[in-house]
Amino acid sequence: MQMDMSTKELLISEIEEVPEPLLAEVLDFVHFLKAKINREKLDIAIMSESSLSKDWLNPEEDKAWQNL
Repeated sequence: MQMDMSTKELLISEIEEVPEPLLAEVLDFVHFLKAKINREKLDIAIMSESSLSKDWLNPEEDKAWQNL
């Protein structure tokens, strides 16, 4: 294993050695990780919305955006 390989290159190298029957599990795990990242992004957006809503939901904001 070369030390100058990127993480992606190392992962691809390892995947190439995984027996075919296990590749479906590897793919499932990759999908799980992607879904987890998307859930975390959504959670952050929801938290931001609730903390910023006090600034958004006021008469001054309504007036500032009424011409759009």
